[in-house]
Amino acid sequence: MQLKVSPITRDECSAEEWQARIDLAAAHRIAVIHGFNEGIFNHLTLVVPGKADRYYQIPFGMHWSEVKASSFMEVGIDDGKVKRGAGDVERSCYCIHAPIHRALPHAKAVFHTHMPYASALTRLEDPRIKEIGQTEVGMMGKIAYDDNYTGPAFEPEEGERLARVIGDKTVLFMANHGISTVGKSVAEAYDRLYYVERAAQVQIYAMWTGQRLKQLPDPVVEKTKSNIGGAQYYTGLNPAQRHLEALKRILDRQEPDYVD
Repeated sequence: MQLKVSPITRDECSAEEWQARIDLAAAHRIAVIHGFNEGIFNHLTLVVPGKADRYYQIPFGMHWSEVKASSFMEVGIDDGKVKRGAGDVERSCYCIHAPIHRALPHAKAVFHTHMPYASALTRLEDPRIKEIGQTEVGMMGKIAYDDNYTGPAFEPEEGERLARVIGDKTVLFMANHGISTVGKSVAEAYDRLYYVERAAQVQIYAMWTGQRLKQLPDPVVEKTKSNIGGAQYYTGLNPAQRHLEALKRILDRQEPDYVD
């Protein structure tokens, strides 16, 4: 059965809007390659450039492997109604993402997944990422932990609550549920999603050995936190943007229709 959608063409968008659509489509496709998706649920959204009252969302029922730049609906942040495009608005997406977009200036992009390793940690009594390696230390101070799962999010009040939990952080561990990352761009949100899952995977592997975890000393932790990524040594694109461009080159070779 064909999913009914109403594609938005390049001619209907500004150059900035179309580039945002390309980047968000790339994030969906790469998330499938990385194994971050779960069926037709979970959500990667982005505020429409220059239009603070709406965000991009795929029609409910579209698999992430199908997403193209033209696929996205524009959904009203305040009312959840489709402003451009066509399709069903998945309710929990709106109830989680719209309030976060509205409340947090640094949450232009909001990415929510049930990635297996990070989500496994959310099932533990202590889901915290430990300071046991460079990747893990690099995200210290940026992670918020919500310790109370309240059930499926079908009312905006849940998204408002989650926005308060996130605060000025950029990663949210959602108890008994999954992960959300926020960023000022698709590149920032996806980079955080990728490295959170990697950190969780390595931590779980280390825990599987049954040996004691080797905590890094405080001076090394502080040095690593201040220098992670080495952005000060480069000009031009930041590390997150370079990461996204590299991932898009993979798609250019393997799934070039994501830009359509």
